[in-house]
Amino acid sequence: MPRPWAVVERVDTPEGPLELRQRGPKDFLIVVGGRVLMSSTATRTERAVAEEACKRLGGVPAPRVLIGGLGMAFTLRAALDALPASASVTVVEMNPVVERWCRGPLAETTGRPLDDPRTTLVLGDVAAVIARPPAPLDAIILDLYEGPHAATQSREDPFYGPAALQRTRAALRPGGILAVWSEDPDAAFEARLGRAGFVSERVPPPPSGPRHVVYVARRR
Repeated sequence: MPRPWAVVERVDTPEGPLELRQRGPKDFLIVVGGRVLMSSTATRTERAVAEEACKRLGGVPAPRVLIGGLGMAFTLRAALDALPASASVTVVEMNPVVERWCRGPLAETTGRPLDDPRTTLVLGDVAAVIARPPAPLDAIILDLYEGPHAATQSREDPFYGPAALQRTRAALRPGGILAVWSEDPDAAFEARLGRAGFVSERVPPPPSGPRHVVYVARRR
């Protein structure tokens, strides 16, 4: 019989209680309002969104990468593993408790990527950072707990709407990469990427595990 989950910490958020749960040395869940956001034992697409972006930066001598969403830090870990020592990675996270978890109970699970000298953590809104980047970026990786879907089609959507995609394009250097984790395929999002000046592809999900997908788009 599986061991029961223990709540490591719970904090209130507008979406409901945000919890870190644990039932083994490296077996964790992050849950909000009773909904599982991520699991430390099912991380393939969280890693893939970083791997797919970074492998397309092979000719860039000192890549500048922005990651939206810290989560359990598996996406950050995968980016650092794929990037050279000359890279710089900024990860933006809204909730300071997530940083605390990644520096505390989750740290050994991912090899302490927040301690890597290439990493800069910003507590804030990644949409605001994309709107005013300090310099052109080589890649933007969005691994947010909600990917593109029917409700994100409005022009005002801060990440996946038409205006947001135009801001993202402006933040990238010519040829720069946008990689997006998505729970399901979204044909409308693919069309918006094309209209915003990207050439995109949908990376198929792995043969096992959750059937999530990754979008990779290059700025024209």
